[in-house]
Amino acid sequence: MHFSIPETEVRSDENGSTYVAYNIHVNGVLHCRVRYSQLLGLHEQILSDLYTFFVYEVRKVTKLFYFLPVVRQDPILGSSEMFNSFLRKAQQETQQIPTEEVQLEIYLFSGQKVKVNILTSDQTEDVLEAVASKLDLPDELVGYFSLFLVQERGDGGCTYVRKLQEFELPYVSITSLHSPNYRIVLRKSYWDTAYDSDVMDDRVGLNLLYAQTVSDIERGWILVNKEQHRQLKSLQEKGSKKEFIRLAQTLKYYGYIKFDPCITDFPEKGCHVIVGAGNNELNFHVKLPSDQMKEGSFKVTRMRCWRVTSSVPVANGTANPSSSSKCDVKLELAFEYLMSKDRLQWVTITSPQAIMMSICLQSMVDELMVKKSGGSIKKKKRLNGSFQRSDSQQAVKSPPLLVGAEVFTKLSSVSLRGLSSSNSASDISGNDFHGNYAFEGIGDDDL
Repeated sequence: MHFSIPETEVRSDENGSTYVAYNIHVNGVLHCRVRYSQLLGLHEQILSDLYTFFVYEVRKVTKLFYFLPVVRQDPILGSSEMFNSFLRKAQQETQQIPTEEVQLEIYLFSGQKVKVNILTSDQTEDVLEAVASKLDLPDELVGYFSLFLVQERGDGGCTYVRKLQEFELPYVSITSLHSPNYRIVLRKSYWDTAYDSDVMDDRVGLNLLYAQTVSDIERGWILVNKEQHRQLKSLQEKGSKKEFIRLAQTLKYYGYIKFDPCITDFPEKGCHVIVGAGNNELNFHVKLPSDQMKEGSFKVTRMRCWRVTSSVPVANGTANPSSSSKCDVKLELAFEYLMSKDRLQWVTITSPQAIMMSICLQSMVDELMVKKSGGSIKKKKRLNGSFQRSDSQQAVKSPPLLVGAEVFTKLSSVSLRGLSSSNSASDISGNDFHGNYAFEGIGDDDL
């Protein structure tokens, strides 16, 4: 998750007194406004209630703008009910939405929508459970799906904004956007197609996966030639949903999420690119300045690390993230990649969806680690009102934040996943660019 405080505001309370509000942005979007006293209270609560080794890192944070990213980076503090409830409460207070019963619409890829009765204060997992119950989706399959915030475009397509997290309230999130173009959709949240078999064994799961596959084909996310299209149409007419999905699994880009056109500096600066995430990689369709098209993939297992940065406009040679004026934020995803043996190179993507791309990379890494440890992606168990990770999931830990002058100059925050190195890779050649890079003990033989 990308936490930042790119701006502050001078506001008035109910008594007419003025105060400085710190605007907390999560994944590039305003999540809540808090006072300094609230952040200080969270800081003191962490020091008193969760005195762990990581508390030493929290103590060292002297700049307010880096406190939240550091806390979120820790696997214990970042997923604690203390931290998540702080963010949920602040979100609800910021939007001034009282706790009451409401009806929330969740969209399916079949074109249908599920109306669930919830509380405005219900968190993401509560809403997901309500949707699953309404659909009769078995409890053991709930963990295979997630809620995503998408923006409908005028051309009939949609832009994936983010996956809804445990620290937010879906009703408040969608209501605060004040636009009918945003929707919450139910989509599978795993990458390994082997998990499709678990989902297809259930009638409801099969219908959800089938509808999503049809939608991805129709929007061009999955490549289909004329003969494959004929076969798919025949299976569709017969109502052979499992066979339809199995054929789709053999097609290029099955299970990928495609992003809106953006800019990259690879293989040349200023190239237009369409990025897709799936099959443990980022796929690039690049248009060079010469109008030549290139396609290639960057395997997540060959990425040494990545970071998301948000920059604010520069005035008089400086950038002030605490400025009271609102500003546009430019988002970039940069990853260090092993292009060939002993040659690492940073690749940068400039896109409003940079954080969503980072979320996809992180979830691929987490899934690989869970699979390697023999764990399961099935629904997590609740304990004392909060969701707890399984032992295998707890093994997936975030590394320290990358801290350097080049990172914090003109930047409001940074998010990083650090990975270890390998000794082999493939060179870039012809019209393709690709490679592999092992991380945290996972090599090609393990995949």
